[in-house]
Amino acid sequence: MKLIIVESPTKAKTFNRLVDKKQYLIVSSMGHVRDLPKSKLGIDLEANFEPSYEPLKNKDKTIKEIVTAAKSADQIILATDPDREGEAIAYHIREILQKKIKKPQFSRIVFHEITKEALLKALSQSKNIDINLFEAQQARRILDRLFGYKLSPYLWKRFAKRWLSAGRVQSVALRFLVDAGSILYSAVSQPCSSFFIQGGT
Repeated sequence: MKLIIVESPTKAKTFNRLVDKKQYLIVSSMGHVRDLPKSKLGIDLEANFEPSYEPLKNKDKTIKEIVTAAKSADQIILATDPDREGEAIAYHIREILQKKIKKPQFSRIVFHEITKEALLKALSQSKNIDINLFEAQQARRILDRLFGYKLSPYLWKRFAKRWLSAGRVQSVALRFLVDAGSILYSAVSQPCSSFFIQGGT
């Protein structure tokens, strides 16, 4: 039997109705299964910003179900969404299963329609995980953590609101606004003279 792992439980239910259940079992990861730890930075600043991931606590049951299904599968097909986040989810699922299963066989597929035809076409065009796409997501996640983890505590202290967070985009944009405002407020008015020329015949 081949195991297909998708992100959405809705997709899993739909595809399970469309495929031959003797050949395929489709399960859902329900999104991400690993992330940077919440209790610490999770990034080694001295080792080329190497991240340290851990399984999400609210996904323990989901991970166990995926591992159990994968142990009885001949092939594991990673069918998460065709974007950066989907590629990262596929990568992390593979990392988890490689530690739990002996010599697992992986492949990666992508599709853009929830139809039997789209799934069969994707299965005929399987590939490896796009490591460049995964690293793009990882770089973005690291930047989010570096900005949020380091800057958010200053917001909590300044405004006494622990729900405030500093992101990699809004923090830089806010800096631009502050700098522009500083230039305007520091501008000194300079007197100037006006000349009017009136022509006549």
